[in-house]
Amino acid sequence: MIVTIDGPAGSGKSTAARGLSQRLGFEFLDTGAMYRCVALAVLQRDIDPADEQAVVDVSRQIRISFSESHVILDGADVTQAIRTAAVTDAASQVAQYPAIREALVHLQRQAAEGVDIVSEGRDQGTVVFPDAFCKFFLIADPEERARRRYDEMQAQDKKITLEEILQQIYQRDQRDESRTVAPLKPADDAVEINTSCLTIDEVLDQLEQTVRDRQAAAE
Repeated sequence: MIVTIDGPAGSGKSTAARGLSQRLGFEFLDTGAMYRCVALAVLQRDIDPADEQAVVDVSRQIRISFSESHVILDGADVTQAIRTAAVTDAASQVAQYPAIREALVHLQRQAAEGVDIVSEGRDQGTVVFPDAFCKFFLIADPEERARRRYDEMQAQDKKITLEEILQQIYQRDQRDESRTVAPLKPADDAVEINTSCLTIDEVLDQLEQTVRDRQAAAE
């Protein structure tokens, strides 16, 4: 069984997907981390994320894997390194390239073969798993999404202002929604949840109840 959770940056989809997978006893697939790994590898090699061919070449050279809650790039734990503002921005750029998306979509589908999985991203319900059992699309006000990201950055002693993060969110939304390949949008049959004023437990309660109701109906 496949459950997808899509949404813009800061909507809470990664936290929700991880929590829902634990409640359901499913595997968790962090697809956003895969794009971030490509972006980090590009930056580590001093390659311009706008150089499409160079980015594609790098993506064919690296190895990405997951170990419990850790993200591994070429044997190194990059769980924290892929969460910087620079990597976030670069990931949005490299995700626009068809060859990158094609390669990672293939890996994502392979990861879901024969297992129950909760997969989060921006095109999981529309492109990667269009026949998923249950699809969700999380949204939140830009200001709330910026505040959440700001709190994360402060916890990591990152020097960035709330206004800078808000501008980055607006820019990333524009790129993600307007790209020609797999633009950010909810699937026609996705359940949309606004997380702006909800706690994570309240979000998880809604997600879990929806999945279990559909499971019961399908039995």
